[in-house]
Amino acid sequence: MNAKELETQHNLKKWAAIIKECRSSGMKILQWLEINNISKDQYYYWQRKLKETCIDTFERQAATFVELPVTKEVPASTELTVTHTICENKNDGCSFKDNTIAAVIKTNGVTFEITNTATLDFIKNIIEKFSANINRNEHNLQKWRFMFNKVFTKRKIRKIMKERKCKIMNKQESDILNTLLLEPFINQRILAEVSGHSLGVVNRSLKELIKADYLDESIRPTVKAITEFKQKTPQRAVILAAGFGMRMVPINTEMPKGLLKVNGEPLIERIIKQLHEVGIKEIYVVVGFMKEKYEYLIDEYCVELVVNADYAAKNNLHSIKLVKEHLENAYIIPCDIWCDRNPFHRHELYSWYMVSDMVVNESNVRVNRKMELVTVPESSGGNAMIGICYLVKEDADKVAKCIEELCENQRYDGAFWEEALYNKDRMIVLARVVHSADVVEINTYEQLWEIDSNSNQLKTDAIQAICNVLKAKPEAVTNITVLKKGMTNRSFLFTCKGKKYIMRIPGEGTDQLINRRQEAAVYQVIEGKHICDDIAYINPQNGYKITEFLEGARVCNPLNYEDVKKCMMRLHAFHDLKLKVNHEFDIFGQIEFYETLWEGTSSIYKDYEKTKANVLSLKPYIDAHVGEKVLTHIDAVPDNFLFVEKDGKEEIRLIDWEYAGMQDPHVDVAMFCIYSLYNKRQVDQLIAAYFTEGCSDEIRIKIYCYIAACGLLWSNWCEYKRNLGVEFGEYSLRQYRYAKDYYRIVQEELKKQGEEE
Repeated sequence: MNAKELETQHNLKKWAAIIKECRSSGMKILQWLEINNISKDQYYYWQRKLKETCIDTFERQAATFVELPVTKEVPASTELTVTHTICENKNDGCSFKDNTIAAVIKTNGVTFEITNTATLDFIKNIIEKFSANINRNEHNLQKWRFMFNKVFTKRKIRKIMKERKCKIMNKQESDILNTLLLEPFINQRILAEVSGHSLGVVNRSLKELIKADYLDESIRPTVKAITEFKQKTPQRAVILAAGFGMRMVPINTEMPKGLLKVNGEPLIERIIKQLHEVGIKEIYVVVGFMKEKYEYLIDEYCVELVVNADYAAKNNLHSIKLVKEHLENAYIIPCDIWCDRNPFHRHELYSWYMVSDMVVNESNVRVNRKMELVTVPESSGGNAMIGICYLVKEDADKVAKCIEELCENQRYDGAFWEEALYNKDRMIVLARVVHSADVVEINTYEQLWEIDSNSNQLKTDAIQAICNVLKAKPEAVTNITVLKKGMTNRSFLFTCKGKKYIMRIPGEGTDQLINRRQEAAVYQVIEGKHICDDIAYINPQNGYKITEFLEGARVCNPLNYEDVKKCMMRLHAFHDLKLKVNHEFDIFGQIEFYETLWEGTSSIYKDYEKTKANVLSLKPYIDAHVGEKVLTHIDAVPDNFLFVEKDGKEEIRLIDWEYAGMQDPHVDVAMFCIYSLYNKRQVDQLIAAYFTEGCSDEIRIKIYCYIAACGLLWSNWCEYKRNLGVEFGEYSLRQYRYAKDYYRIVQEELKKQGEEE
């Protein structure tokens, strides 16, 4: 033994003694280290070195199992510690004979300390010697097993770990095996190029795949590999095509986004053809918005259409719920994807979610070195989420269960289906990264322009109207941003020739609700009076409207009483102008009209007929207390009051005059209340803000009557929109409650008046 070996031996003995002292102290390791002024790093380094030396020394034998007898708990006074150690086998190859503790057995008050040098015979003798002194207990039996590992080598550990690892292929191995199933092996370099992995990864993966019996020595897939491929082979696809595609305004006013054409080919047809190329014929298309437009796909491509009736109120998480039984070995695909190359394969070995190599602020996931998709802070930048996903059976089951749970919570009504892929801070599936040029998600007018500037879908009526009014070419219309979808219309912000504008496009079924000629007449009357936003264009036929964007504008906050007072003063001043038009807004006539739009279906409310009769009974009181009728906004809700700065002064503009007509101006007060979902105390506060000079009981009761009538009016309007697939949730329910509650309040007020008289 040379000097270096002697030094090493000395250090090992010293470290072993320190570690033994620490363990026998009864203290926590960190506490003991602090007291003895030993660093944590030093301690664990010594421990690691001792283990490595022990493993290297004893290389020949396998693990040995010793089953101890059934025992009864030994009285607390009985303690036994075995510290005597011998090495009966002189040929064990021990390089050192110290008392380093290899194992400690504590059971029923008995402690066995087994050192590195103890032999199997010695251990058996110790157990036999003391087991006779341990009393048995029939009521408290405990059988346990102690594995005394005397000779695990590093090599043996690595072998076992590799065997375990090979049971489940990693991503790189799966990719390479998938490549080899598609085309025969030529050499490693070609395999590296085709699979997209480095030469080093290819070589390591081939070695592991051979060891795991996925490849034979000739680098050909084995029966085991082919069997696993068959189990995970793609069998079906789900295409999500139910949504409005709001960001595609103004294109999708004429067709759903899945039917947009790129280079003359509809997006969804290209997806279906690419699926057919890899043998997938079982295809489910979830539809909603303009669902009838997709009907032809049934005959042409033998797809199955699944209708999502909640497409307007809920996001695609609820679309995927409808097909959750079909997610096993399935591709999930958004309909607004254009893929240059076919992204689908005949064989898949693991679940994945597709992202782009392009980093964008809108994404909240990023690919790490392990090809996992981990969450990142908002706006910190992540890999652009493409939306295509593949799920093998085990992951499909997890996702389906998660989808079911999420959909039961209203919090997730607006969630994307990808929410079901997350487990804490990462997705349960791996990433599949593609080049940003290979797969394009077409979400906006400008994205379509970039990929196909000659697309016929770019030549919409809305874009043509903008070009005609502003005397510009289509390419001059830029920075299109979809605004929040309103209850009646869809609108978008755009830039043209350095100025910002807003274009309004009427929503679904609006032609039944709004007389656009009457609306145009209203704008003619209020033009130049600085009451509304600045109109650049309005079409009395189709309702398209272009207005100049009011920079820095904000809407009224109905819970801010100062805002409310200013808006009521502005509203009162408008009413005092006593402007006239040639048409009237008939509240009770509109109640009946909206009901006819239900096309014979009954109200969803069980007591509708009674509620309607009660509301209609208020008309005589209203008629008896109506003063002069003037131009009334009718839709004077907080969102239609804009606060803007002009020449350093605050102005309030009243926008969206679609329902305006001749009426009692006090109707506007009632409308503000019910849209704001005010309670009675807030209603009375609003009345006081409008009538600064005071309000008579008769007028106040009349406004209560209007609240009841207008509540039923908009409830009927909501029922019509619901039949079109547009749901307004709490707003709809609250309007019906106003009809019932304020009829009752009016009766109470009239009774009180009668008693006072």
